[in-house]
Amino acid sequence: MQRWDRVEAFIEVVRLGTFAAAARRLRVSSSHVSRLVSQLENQLGTTLLYRTTRRIRLTEAGTVYYQHCHHLFDGFREAEAAVKDLQARPSGTLSLTSATTFGERFVAPLVNDFQCRHPQLGVRLHLTNRQVDLIDEGFDIAIRMGHLEDSSMIARRLCERREHVVGSPAYFTRRPQPHALSELAHHRCLVGSRDHWRFAVDGVRREVRVEGPWESNSGPALLDAALKGLGLAQLPDYYVDPHLASGELVSVLDAYRHDDSAVWAVTPRHRHRSPKIRQFIDFLAEHLPAQLPGRR
Repeated sequence: MQRWDRVEAFIEVVRLGTFAAAARRLRVSSSHVSRLVSQLENQLGTTLLYRTTRRIRLTEAGTVYYQHCHHLFDGFREAEAAVKDLQARPSGTLSLTSATTFGERFVAPLVNDFQCRHPQLGVRLHLTNRQVDLIDEGFDIAIRMGHLEDSSMIARRLCERREHVVGSPAYFTRRPQPHALSELAHHRCLVGSRDHWRFAVDGVRREVRVEGPWESNSGPALLDAALKGLGLAQLPDYYVDPHLASGELVSVLDAYRHDDSAVWAVTPRHRHRSPKIRQFIDFLAEHLPAQLPGRR
């Protein structure tokens, strides 16, 4: 049977470079650590370490064994930390960022609800349409929408998000509804924070550059312009669903709507997340969908 104390002693000796340092970490004597490593070598039938009075060095077998074993104890420590944190109360300051309008309407109320449950927790909520660098600017979480490009972060999908190309009935009395992406060139397109709209053609993501005489980085302003018949706009469902239901807006080009969009909680790629981060993301995943139109 494998003796894990022998393996742990070997791993700590390699990591820390000496038997004495490993003994301090494990809170045992140096002779005990040496004895455990020798027992492991006898068990495996090979030499794992070359020992001299000044240093130790891995043998070829020791290198292979270390590469296969060291991550196991990292996993054990992570598991222990996760269990200890499972019932821990969130503490410190929770720093998060979100797009301005979405944050005001949907994220901020849930942040406040979460702090009502955990009054000992501080909150720093920063709303901006700029892409924030979480690590450089010291944020724990970003709420992001759409297609994610940054693979250096950990993302959890909170809920679905669909984008519609919409126009008012009054607008469509002046121009026919488009049925192909190429027809957008003949329409007044209301340009938001990006000058390209995203679609899917035969399952492949495609971007179409749009132009028009109206431009704003404000979602509510874009919605108002579409409602007043100034042109076509591409907006997410939580803006347009009530107006589609009332008939104030008409959705077009639905056959080309892409489905790889969502609302995400994004965090830096730490090996272990603190209770405040983990519990708040769980809280968002549970409650955010019910806040959005059409999700109840």
